[in-house]
Amino acid sequence: MSNSKKLVSTVNPVRAALDVRSADEIQWSDASDVVVVGWGGAGASAAIEAREQGAEVLVIDRFGGGGASVLSGGVVYAGGGTRYQKEAGFEDSPEAMAAYLKHEVNGVVSDETLARFSRDSVANLDWLEKQGATFASTMPAYKTSYPADGMYLYYSGNEVVPAYGNPQLSSKPAPRGHRVVAKGQSGATFFAALQKSTLAHGARTLTQARVQRLVREKDSGRVLGVEVMVLPEGDPLTERHKKLDELVAKWRLYQAPRAQAGRREAAQIESEIGEKRYIRARKAVVLSTGGYIFNSELLDRHAPAYKPGWLTGAAGCDGSGLRLGLSVGGVAQDLNNISAWRFITPPSVWPKGLVVNTRGERFCNEQVYGAKLGYELMEKQGGKAWLIIDAKLRRQATWQCLFGGLWAFQSMPALALMYKVAIKGRSVADLARKLDMDAAVLQRQFDGANAAARGEIDDPQGKSRDMRHEFKGGSLFAIDISISQKMFPLAVLSLGGLRVNEDNGAVIDGAGRDIPGLYAAGRTAIGVASSRYVSGLSLADCVFSGRRAGKAAALEDDKSLAGQAARQQASAVESVSS
Repeated sequence: MSNSKKLVSTVNPVRAALDVRSADEIQWSDASDVVVVGWGGAGASAAIEAREQGAEVLVIDRFGGGGASVLSGGVVYAGGGTRYQKEAGFEDSPEAMAAYLKHEVNGVVSDETLARFSRDSVANLDWLEKQGATFASTMPAYKTSYPADGMYLYYSGNEVVPAYGNPQLSSKPAPRGHRVVAKGQSGATFFAALQKSTLAHGARTLTQARVQRLVREKDSGRVLGVEVMVLPEGDPLTERHKKLDELVAKWRLYQAPRAQAGRREAAQIESEIGEKRYIRARKAVVLSTGGYIFNSELLDRHAPAYKPGWLTGAAGCDGSGLRLGLSVGGVAQDLNNISAWRFITPPSVWPKGLVVNTRGERFCNEQVYGAKLGYELMEKQGGKAWLIIDAKLRRQATWQCLFGGLWAFQSMPALALMYKVAIKGRSVADLARKLDMDAAVLQRQFDGANAAARGEIDDPQGKSRDMRHEFKGGSLFAIDISISQKMFPLAVLSLGGLRVNEDNGAVIDGAGRDIPGLYAAGRTAIGVASSRYVSGLSLADCVFSGRRAGKAAALEDDKSLAGQAARQQASAVESVSS
């Protein structure tokens, strides 16, 4: 590498589309029916499905494949009556699943698409099992952000929160978080199955390759292929690039500056030794490069308040697919929508405490899923809040942290927060003084919560009876759960993406028309997980949207011929009429 002092961006430098009169103008180095850009969960699903439809497939990845999927918990949100729900003794239906998800989706996709996602859920889980993923029906005894080893089915969203229920469909909420069977975090096992299946299906792969431009036919607007910078095989810097992907994944959470330096070094290698090639997509290109959380320019523009959070994703989550789609007339949506994960369970008793803002007011049901609490915290409370527990809850939480089989990433921060960070008050008034709150306001929160715990009133924030707790005096402990609390990092990831045709996954332009030859899937596209995140919903959407795009891309010629025939028929009718 050179000694140039120019600071290289970590972001893939996507360029304006290369417009040509015809595909014959380009000297293509390779060609395939379908070119998939990004080999994570969505890209793998698209590639496998396209191969099953008979298309030749080439998958391109900037690194070695896996993306954010391999770093995830490997949880798939599935319902409607899966085998594992039934084994655990739960009834579920596509209608009940859709009714619940409507609270989370908030209209970001149509009701028809949501219903189709729910109807296809059992089949998509079965499809994943055919690719080699395995699931099980064992459940934890309490609500958790992520189940311990040996536990693979759980309530991964807000299903047990009263406000999200639908008594007309089901009196007993069903767990829908299906974690892939594995030791430790399951994301690597989840993607390994899809990776193996991608190759077994006969898809070709090109890794250590950065797609930086789309090639487009000027008159028709059809996407013809991609311009890609490929690292030469055998070069020591290429080997270093491969190693950096592994190191950045390891550093990303606890050594963020080091991880950012690693991303910058990888980009430097790409700019120095990358070899330009053009690859023809005879049918279509599928964009599946993940979100944009590591694109600081986009984050500054659309969601600057979230920058202090724990940026969550893979090195390739820099908005490459999004920007490629925009370069040919695609439209972005909801780029300001960032999911912030403020989980306060486990310990399972923490949600029995009270979460208050800087004025001392409760603002959310404490038992909600972490992304719901994070949304309320960031969007309505300026990113600042406190969790207040008493000595009894602290004792119970401590026991669970020490002896309850929690993950270290769950128990260690909880213990540090309770015993090193928490502000102690001898009474409500004393705590209010130390937190610079109005004592009367804070006291009203305790009075309401206590009355609800005694069954005298409904909980003001809708907390279920089993999660209510009466504070009977004694010491109180206030834990800072703000985005600025370094001991308790707030994980954030982007949810917005390209608008797509919900029937086929085609990227659409500002007039709502399909851009010919271009599809998008996963977090590159708007999907069921683009409004309010719940654990497993993104991977489930990767499978749903990836398969949708892969099938449509493989049948692109059929679609084009059908459209041409329709136009010819309309022209003939018009001629006869005239």
